[in-house]
Amino acid sequence: MNPMIAFCGLNCAACEAYLATQANDETAKERIAAKWRQEFNAPDITAVHVTCDGCLAFNGRLGGYCPQCPIRACGVERKVTNCAYCADYAACDKLAGFFTQAPAAKMALEEIRRTL
Repeated sequence: MNPMIAFCGLNCAACEAYLATQANDETAKERIAAKWRQEFNAPDITAVHVTCDGCLAFNGRLGGYCPQCPIRACGVERKVTNCAYCADYAACDKLAGFFTQAPAAKMALEEIRRTL
């Protein structure tokens, strides 16, 4: 599976919501929604919220938080492949806060930056 690194560094191609959407697996999306309702203490999450073509998609379906994500919005505005390509990467407060919750995302972006 080829990685699809989102603006924030998460790998969309490894996300269970993305995988279920691409497989058109409604049962899996319902299971994921139930899991995320508990995991994120968000009782309103439905299968619609986990229907996602990846946050790099511009014409696809964006899952739950993606349409309002400030990191995604910034990356789209700056027209970068992902945040690793941004000149302001090292000083980004949006990413710094996110990385405390998702250290693997930081590792992915740091790896990309090493190749630039």
